[in-house]
Amino acid sequence: MKEKNYNLELVRMVSFVLVIAIHVTNYFCRAYGKIPQEEYLFSLALDTAARVSVPCFFMISGALLLGRQEPLEKHLRRLARFAIVLAVWSAVYYLWNRFYMGTPYELTDILTEPAENHLWYLYAMIPIYLALPFFQVMCRGMSMKLEKAFLIMTTAAVILNYLLRLAGQELYYDIPLVGDRIYAYYLYAGYYLYKYRRHIPVGQRPALIICLLSMAATFGITLGVTVEQGDHYEGALTYESIFVVIAAVTFFLFMLRLGDAHIRFRERTKEVIDLFCGCSFGIYLIHILFLDNYKKYVEAEELSAWIAVPGLIAGISLVSFLCVWMLRRFKIGRSIT
Repeated sequence: MKEKNYNLELVRMVSFVLVIAIHVTNYFCRAYGKIPQEEYLFSLALDTAARVSVPCFFMISGALLLGRQEPLEKHLRRLARFAIVLAVWSAVYYLWNRFYMGTPYELTDILTEPAENHLWYLYAMIPIYLALPFFQVMCRGMSMKLEKAFLIMTTAAVILNYLLRLAGQELYYDIPLVGDRIYAYYLYAGYYLYKYRRHIPVGQRPALIICLLSMAATFGITLGVTVEQGDHYEGALTYESIFVVIAAVTFFLFMLRLGDAHIRFRERTKEVIDLFCGCSFGIYLIHILFLDNYKKYVEAEELSAWIAVPGLIAGISLVSFLCVWMLRRFKIGRSIT
């Protein structure tokens, strides 16, 4: 059995907490004008830093899955599992929103609109899993030179798509294998960075500096436009934004190379990381229930963000983990988390 890479597991563990941080800080950022300016800046800083998390999940998938040789049956089982998870949690959030939150949603929209916004990740991963066996064959058959050329081509496509969106335009025909979204790019970037992590000519300190500067750029653009228009601006926080891309890629590379690219923990620490990472997908799926419950009864301006933001991130992470841990004690619970 191949030894687990704990650099990747550490990225996974950090990322699922940061995903919760995004959703918590969004609530306070969107209350711009209602909460004090310093609380908005605090929430925005955390939101900006946390944006590396979702790209990291795609990159972890690319690092672990691309280049493998897997039977078609395994792909079908993986795809079926995601479809079941999507169906179950769509039903959960449909009932939750309709009968508890009072949010209207029509089941006839299920193919085009998630029952809860954060389920978009499943909508993105299912098409990726459909194409995954073909991506795997492609990656196994490419030389180092071709892999580098493909990375350059896809990076150029990502930049072009982003610039066109800023101009309110789009390509007449999307570049094959890349499309008009960025998620397949993150998948391949994760594969490439993981495979060549020891050889990429960017040191740890430069990678960290580039990451922090990119986050600062995202923060500055968001704040500037927000102040100008008088309403929280989210355009620079999207995963297609070039500064979010750079921050995510350099953060991922930095984490991959900790501990000389093979970080070692004691057995007890590994057990704790394995426990939390085993629940990470379920935590992603369930945590919105607890955040929604808070938002239903507490307005953003009623409790200081200095207290509410870290308290909610820690509390929701812990409660979500406990719920998923209990669910995973049963076979049916493991199948949906």
